[in-house]
Amino acid sequence: MTQKTKSTSVPLLDPTRFDEEFAAQIEEAFRRVFRSGRYILGPEVTALEEECAAYCTSRFALGVSSGSDALIIALMALGIGPGDEVICPSYTFFATGGAVWRVGAKPVFVDSDPLTYNLDPADVERKITDRTKAIMPVHLFGQCAPMDRILSIAASHGVSVIEDAAQAIGAEHEGKRAGSMGAIGCFSFFPTKNLGAFGDAGLVTTNDPALAETLEILRVHGSKPKYYHRFVGGNFRIDALQAALLRVKLPRLDRATEKRQENARLYQELFLATGLAAPGDDPDSSLPISLPVVTESRHIFNQYTLRIRDGRRDELRAHLNERNIGNEVYYPVPLHLQECFRSLGHVEGDLPVAEAAARETLAIPIFPELEEEEIQTVVSTIASFWKR
Repeated sequence: MTQKTKSTSVPLLDPTRFDEEFAAQIEEAFRRVFRSGRYILGPEVTALEEECAAYCTSRFALGVSSGSDALIIALMALGIGPGDEVICPSYTFFATGGAVWRVGAKPVFVDSDPLTYNLDPADVERKITDRTKAIMPVHLFGQCAPMDRILSIAASHGVSVIEDAAQAIGAEHEGKRAGSMGAIGCFSFFPTKNLGAFGDAGLVTTNDPALAETLEILRVHGSKPKYYHRFVGGNFRIDALQAALLRVKLPRLDRATEKRQENARLYQELFLATGLAAPGDDPDSSLPISLPVVTESRHIFNQYTLRIRDGRRDELRAHLNERNIGNEVYYPVPLHLQECFRSLGHVEGDLPVAEAAARETLAIPIFPELEEEEIQTVVSTIASFWKR
């Protein structure tokens, strides 16, 4: 592993921590693509797609240009556009609602579960109309949404499910992998993800051969054969170089996930020992920190997100920033209150759980290369905020 300078600072993420074997494999992958002359799609992409399909337990996987484009191409493949509605959570990254808007459909935002912050199935059911064409659950922070209930609701209303699994490759719901349960699964390989590229890249998965063919055609401007356009698609292709680099990282993913899970367990132990934190499913706690709740069979911890219950989240952030402890707010403004969606007519108070999450949550370092001493530093620095 590369050497780091001894310091009390702890980064939110440090992608430069790697061993020499990994560096050599990455360099070889780069040289392989460089020498091949195949820089877009080609054999590296085909190999990555086969490997990702097997990992995600889906029949088909197609590499695309980003996680955001994965959502857009999924909506396009299902024929969703003007006049249609797509139900999605408000408390998530912008790409979820933004993709719906970009294809001309209406995002219908629903509230969050107060324990996991994934979308609330009861609110989904309340907001389905005859214009609803899809439900788009997000597997937030690396934990699957309650897919059994979502799939049941979708089936009873005859609508499709698009899994936004951007943060959740390898996560599981009742033993089923993220991206394998809905009509289409969408993944991001943004560098901060558990399986991160060296730039923008993404993936779509499906078990439906007809959808797989449509996705493949849409990925190259809707043409098949070349220059004959069945649909109006887009340039959603993944670069061969990104595919080759991801192929080096994919075999290491499960061990990296295990390390994240180990880090989460250590955080739980250390935070509980401070006397300042309680399990997130303790509704009677008066302590200032609530810890993440694990409800699914495999949480991959793309983020480790605390709830700061006493209204001092932003003060705590300033405290951590002054001491060079990495942290981030995911996400400070829920989608239904974003300026660009003002025409939908939402006001503060419409989705109270999502709004509370935006005010109270704080992510701290969880990446697999964290050292135990660094985790102890994060916890002790957070504890010192209340013990001053």
